[in-house]
Amino acid sequence: MTTLTLRNLTKEYVPGVTAVSNLNLTVNEGELMVLLGPSGCGKTTTLRLIAGLLKPTHGDVLFDGASALAVPPEQRGAVMVFQEHALFPFMSVGDNVAFGLKMRKLNQVEIGKRVAAALTAVQLAGYQDRWPDQLSGGQRQRVALARALVIRPRLLLDEPLSNLDRGLREELRQVVRQLQKEAGITTLFVTHDQAEAVAMADRIGVMINGRLRQAGPPRDFYEHPIDADIARFFGASNFLPGVKQGQIVQTNIGQVEISSSPLADGPVLLTVRSEAIEIGANGHNNFPARVQSCSYRVPVAECRVSIHGVPLHLAPPPYHDLSANKEIMVHLPRERICVLPPSAKKRMMKDTG
Repeated sequence: MTTLTLRNLTKEYVPGVTAVSNLNLTVNEGELMVLLGPSGCGKTTTLRLIAGLLKPTHGDVLFDGASALAVPPEQRGAVMVFQEHALFPFMSVGDNVAFGLKMRKLNQVEIGKRVAAALTAVQLAGYQDRWPDQLSGGQRQRVALARALVIRPRLLLDEPLSNLDRGLREELRQVVRQLQKEAGITTLFVTHDQAEAVAMADRIGVMINGRLRQAGPPRDFYEHPIDADIARFFGASNFLPGVKQGQIVQTNIGQVEISSSPLADGPVLLTVRSEAIEIGANGHNNFPARVQSCSYRVPVAECRVSIHGVPLHLAPPPYHDLSANKEIMVHLPRERICVLPPSAKKRMMKDTG
């Protein structure tokens, strides 16, 4: 097992165009860390720097505390699986999967066992003698995944499941997770899919504009986002600017009571997730609202209401009668309200990566 440390890692392609900026991150032994962020935020560049396919402008990559910058890519023990499958077309499926094991000079019996087990894990048992051009795109991607997993490396995964259909993708998330834990493989997994990150990760690191903005357990990003960009990226849509004084925030919808917050009194930004807002009064933070629109889904409805002209999105159970123009009471649970620094940004910007 390996501890991966990124220390002040920076990559500038040309002066003024920074793909990764001063990235500090530790992936612990046997941990599955997911790097999450929008396209172009620097995730893939980070993997390439770790694998040795790119040289950093500044900073260091360390395996178990030792710098890897002078170590050639083929000696780093870090296998990178790309979104685009890259199989050897002149080798059978079995030989493709066995390639790394043969390079490590394992005996044929052991190779046969591990290849069969890896193909079974990705639901391709019995495909050893087929050729890559006889497989679908999804099958080729699964072979590429098996080839990486079979050697139990330091594993770098660059959206390896993105070309698969939804059902198979969800199954292989669990396969990757199970094999990674059984083998104790230190893994850095890149995706732009929040659901995939939450389903797989021990910890998540969110990158925006080449910078690591927040890292922690998946639940933190829903309950304790550090700023509006992170909250938006994880699906938050209700934001109320206001002025904080103690546990009261004066907003455009009125006074909102909050739980204790480490932020100083003054301008703040409140956010409350649509699924946390309740229909009906309940002690505190109760506001009369008018339903603007509502469409029914399973398991929740998608509704838009207005409080003193301020729009809010709700996701209540679908059994409520929420027809347009209906007057209702909504409750904002104070323990579900996040208090964020004030933000002038309207949306996340994309950078080169």
